Amino acid sequence: MTETSTIAEQGFPPDLVIEDTVRWLEKAVIGLNLCPFAKGVHVKGQIHYVVSEAMDAESVAEDLHRELEALAEANAEKRDTTLLILPHALQDFLDFNDFLEVADAMVEELDLGGILQVASFHPQFQFEGTDVDDVTNCTNRGPYPILHLLREDSIDKAVEVFPEAESIYERNMETLEKIGIEGWLDLDVGARCPVTGHGSAKAEK
Repeated sequence: MTETSTIAEQGFPPDLVIEDTVRWLEKAVIGLNLCPFAKGVHVKGQIHYVVSEAMDAESVAEDLHRELEALAEANAEKRDTTLLILPHALQDFLDFNDFLEVADAMVEELDLGGILQVASFHPQFQFEGTDVDDVTNCTNRGPYPILHLLREDSIDKAVEVFPEAESIYERNMETLEKIGIEGWLDLDVGARCPVTGHGSAKAEK
């Protein structure tokens, strides 16, 4: 289920990029229970990891187009969700954030509105009005820029099991404030490839 490419020749071995992503998923997202829905699809092997060769937004859009169509056509029992990992492109958070409008528009253009949606993680993620080293930013930080392709049906089913889904945001903030930025860095969930230079959370002091 893993795609490999010439990225390996450029210092970004796809296997290492995926290992970094899985480590972040297991130790942070699942380990801190930041997303109570993640463990099920991870344990069942229903997450599809794609390491993109894209160097710019246009190429990312091409990859996203392909992966949205592939996820829509895939059997949900075998592929429930896709993580499109971008070790080369959209390293600047503002550029990445701008691209999310393109992603949302693409979902509609493909007539996948109400079927799929695109969430995101970025090593430089920063909530408006926060300091760069505010630990609460880590709720949306990943080792690499990541576009997370989700099925709306799976979200609905997860919410039925976890009816207080609206409380996840506040609980995550409390969890991260409790461990602090040092606790987050101790998780060691940053990129091992020389991509962003921001390590675990772009939270250097």
